[in-house]
Amino acid sequence: MSKLQVLIGCDPEMFLQQDGVFKSAYGLVEGDKETPFIVKDGAVQVDGMALEFNTDPAATEEEFVYNVNSVLSQLKEMVPEYRVLAVPVATFDPDYMKAQPKKATELGCTPDYNAYTHMENERPNGAVNFRTGAGHIHIGWTNKASIYSEDHLALCELVIKQMDVLLGIPSLLFDDSVQRRELYGKAGAYRPKSYGVEYRVLSNVWVGSASLTSWVYRTTMKAMRELEAGNHIFEQVENVQHIINTSDVEAAKEICLKLGLEIPEV
Repeated sequence: MSKLQVLIGCDPEMFLQQDGVFKSAYGLVEGDKETPFIVKDGAVQVDGMALEFNTDPAATEEEFVYNVNSVLSQLKEMVPEYRVLAVPVATFDPDYMKAQPKKATELGCTPDYNAYTHMENERPNGAVNFRTGAGHIHIGWTNKASIYSEDHLALCELVIKQMDVLLGIPSLLFDDSVQRRELYGKAGAYRPKSYGVEYRVLSNVWVGSASLTSWVYRTTMKAMRELEAGNHIFEQVENVQHIINTSDVEAAKEICLKLGLEIPEV
């Protein structure tokens, strides 16, 4: 990896609340996984019982922050009667969930993968009364790469392992939810993309903080630039999967101090 033009986007999932009760977003806005609804600086869509927004790829921190704020503001305007929340877990009344259409409650339709095992992750069990909110990061450095290419997959897995140490571990300092990882967000989770890779470990919590949104961009770019320089920071840390999957906050603090990582501020 050398002299790459790196572009960064995201697709956070947000939950709706009304009078302190979580409500399904199903059917409330245009757009779905197959055909997102295009808006200025990105797109919006329904994702199960949550709302998802996608941002255009950004080449600078200022552009990334602007795109997140722009698309999130437009999404909020589409559902003015609800609070739009960036929370890692939303718990619904069981009877309310049973009344939802199947498309609103199904999970794991498109597989993701584990950078450590090189295997497809198990499909999550949707027979629970909670849903989880992700804050996935999309990293682009190429164009029209084959997602089946061994070379591309190997590079994706290097990026994901680097991201786990620089973003996944420090993220425990502002989001230590273990429950979310019963469904999604375990260490190493990713999807290969023709333009690069999707990092699927972070929750949506960073979306609710201006400082964390900036931190996500800066740290993602740092992860990529360190790889370009041949610095595999992940090789300096043991038990990465255990630390992230169990939300071991104390271990995360120790690693941040040991490696001199930027401590995220909420």
